[in-house]
Amino acid sequence: MLIPGSTGSTGSTGSAGSAGSVGSVGAAGGDFGNTLKDLLGKVDESSDAANDAVSKMIDGTGDVHEAMIALQHADVMLQMTVQIRNKLVQAYQDVMRMPV
Repeated sequence: MLIPGSTGSTGSTGSAGSAGSVGSVGAAGGDFGNTLKDLLGKVDESSDAANDAVSKMIDGTGDVHEAMIALQHADVMLQMTVQIRNKLVQAYQDVMRMPV
């Protein structure tokens, strides 16, 4: 599996590539629910790519650097998703506290 925004090999993009791929998710979908689904799909793909890179490293066919980059990318994607969730929960709570 490829990391979203990569050009071919696992871990070939830096932080700029990952930020660009996430930004394009919001612009591509017109529906908020679809945008969240796309983001969660990209997080899942990133996690799968990190698992594959670690498996290759353990087998001896992969590079330690590629595995570390893939793991860091997956971690950053997960942290970003958690922050988005936190902001959504906070916005929901703010709306619920508004007087009618």
